[in-house]
Amino acid sequence: MNVAGLSLRDLEYVVAVAEEGHFGRAAERCAVSQPTLSVQVRKLEEALGLVLFERSNRRVLLTPSGQAVVRQARAVLAEARALLLLAREGAGTALHGRLVLAAIQTLGPYLFPRVLRGLRQAFPHLAFGLSEGRTAEILDGLREGRIDAALISLPIPDAGLTVMPLFEEPFLLACPAEHAFADGPAPLPGDLAGPDLLLLDEGNCLRDQAVAACGAGPASGRHATSLETLRSMVAAGAGYTLLPALAAPPGPDPTGLTICRRFGPEGPSRTVALAWRASDPRAEGLGELAAFFRQHAPHATLPFGHPGTGRDREAISV
Repeated sequence: MNVAGLSLRDLEYVVAVAEEGHFGRAAERCAVSQPTLSVQVRKLEEALGLVLFERSNRRVLLTPSGQAVVRQARAVLAEARALLLLAREGAGTALHGRLVLAAIQTLGPYLFPRVLRGLRQAFPHLAFGLSEGRTAEILDGLREGRIDAALISLPIPDAGLTVMPLFEEPFLLACPAEHAFADGPAPLPGDLAGPDLLLLDEGNCLRDQAVAACGAGPASGRHATSLETLRSMVAAGAGYTLLPALAAPPGPDPTGLTICRRFGPEGPSRTVALAWRASDPRAEGLGELAAFFRQHAPHATLPFGHPGTGRDREAISV
């Protein structure tokens, strides 16, 4: 006999007979006729090669083998009921269980600390697993199912994803306090192309965005592996760079070594979005997660679709 020959209904019959001590009462409890129940119990005994009950005109007793089978049948039925409960919860709109949320390296360390308390309050049934990486690594994780949702910067060269734009994050100019850009009218992004422009290493989407914003050549500037290293390089007087608003210090540099300046209303920015697999059946719940990020976007960001972007707020598939 293999597992395919077992029936949960037959296990229910056996447990009912064991608990009622009577085939007739067990049949009433299971809403079947007594002959039907008796035939199915007998078939199960034959399939298992065991006698489960001692039968007499006055009583029904479990055999030692029957006691072991009934004990295991109860466990199997309990697990089956747990499976049904899990399916009912999964069919709802709320997210449950563990959700792996990734973010690009230039966003996660600065956004997560600002929203985690609110996230846990808004989604009490979720256990978040947080990770970060470069855009290409995150997209691979989404495709392979290792990541459930990701905070990324648009555009992304991928297909099979649902993408919900969240907010615009302006770029700021970070320069040494004694640099010519530190005083006077705010420079235009196009003024920044030059040997003093500091960039992240290749493969980072922020590098590509900075190069595009400044009109710089792809090989221009000096490179760093992280935003924190870029900030240190600026403080050391090595040059200037573009910083996402969330990564910029909240106030004046206490060391007095660097200055962060805003560009005009048409200054460079990036669009932050939440992405997930288009095939994920939790789309409604993931849409609620995206709505949370929109509602709780930090003050340093701009609402998606703010004047000048010409974009709407709807989810798109790519």
